Amino acid sequence: MAFPWFGRGAAAPAAEIEKKASATGKLVALAAGSGRVVWSPRDTVSMAQTGFVGNPVGFRAVRLIAEAAAAVPLLCQDRERRYDTHPVLDLLRRPNMGQGRAELFEALFGQMLLSGNGYVEAAGLGAQGLPEELHVLRSDRMSIVPGADGWPVAYDYSVGGRKHRFDMTGSPDPICHIKSFHPLDDHYGLSPMQAAAVALDVHNSASAWSKALLDNAARPSGAIVYKGADGQGALSPDQYDRLVSEMEMHHQGARNAGRPMLLEGGLDWKPMGFSPSDMEFHETKLAAAREIAQAFGVPPMLMGIPGEATYANYAEAHRAFYRLTVLPLVSRVASAVAWWLSEHLGAEIDLRADPDQVPALAEERDGQWKRIGEALFLTDAEKRAALGLPPLAEE
Repeated sequence: MAFPWFGRGAAAPAAEIEKKASATGKLVALAAGSGRVVWSPRDTVSMAQTGFVGNPVGFRAVRLIAEAAAAVPLLCQDRERRYDTHPVLDLLRRPNMGQGRAELFEALFGQMLLSGNGYVEAAGLGAQGLPEELHVLRSDRMSIVPGADGWPVAYDYSVGGRKHRFDMTGSPDPICHIKSFHPLDDHYGLSPMQAAAVALDVHNSASAWSKALLDNAARPSGAIVYKGADGQGALSPDQYDRLVSEMEMHHQGARNAGRPMLLEGGLDWKPMGFSPSDMEFHETKLAAAREIAQAFGVPPMLMGIPGEATYANYAEAHRAFYRLTVLPLVSRVASAVAWWLSEHLGAEIDLRADPDQVPALAEERDGQWKRIGEALFLTDAEKRAALGLPPLAEE
């Protein structure tokens, strides 16, 4: 280790070591057969395909959170001062030749939302011991190699039948692994995508049903019923061809919308609409969309999903989105990255979100500054500490 307080502590005696098996992504068995429920696979790749690539609600939720979190400015400071320029800030400003800060963190946040795990690789050796480049690795290609004490001793990156191992026994660590809380797994995190898996299946099935209805059994707006004077219910071939020709010529297309129809003797128009069961099916799809948004912590109002009245207006929902979803995610990731980079740097630094530069929180910021500024019982140093600012340098 670069310095002692970054160590994980001494290993326990061999007799007391608890051996842990590496947990892999869970799979749900497919149920085959008519009339039985079929669930999609729950591995990372399948969830990304069905819940992100193939579902507009999941896609928008992930993009909304990842883009908003990546745009939050970060502050770099230590116990004594806040830095406007710092080697860590320079590294994050251009982490590699193909990405800037926003692109790197958007990829990192996206991986955490899709799989519950984020992996950052330190490549090369740059200034003051920091990595020369940072790269976000795909979580579906990473696997943990646990040691006898349960801590990871290596990470395997597998692609195309080849495998590269990152050794974690030395110092500093080449991989920064950030994971979400998982109550049943010691090594891998739980993603919102997995928590919303059932709702995603329902929403995808509803969309597939609607598509099949349009392709194979689309319901017309009405039907023309013929009943002849002599009780016969069939048109002659000439009468049928004439009726079809007139319908195609005078009652199809946008320019003929609303044109009245002249029905001759024996013809009657029977309108057709959606049945109550069809309307209930549509409500089920909306309910599934709301569940997906709630699993990700996105107010449904921000995604244009109707039926949500939790927040009085859009601005209130926007503030709740940043306070309850975006800022906690940014703070957790920034803290983990700062601790990891401190090990490379050899000096402790802290990265934290700067909510004062988030436009959605401007009203809250102004109110907080006013309350603290008017608190006469606080000293200037206490006011700065209450606002999360470092103390002023002594002259």
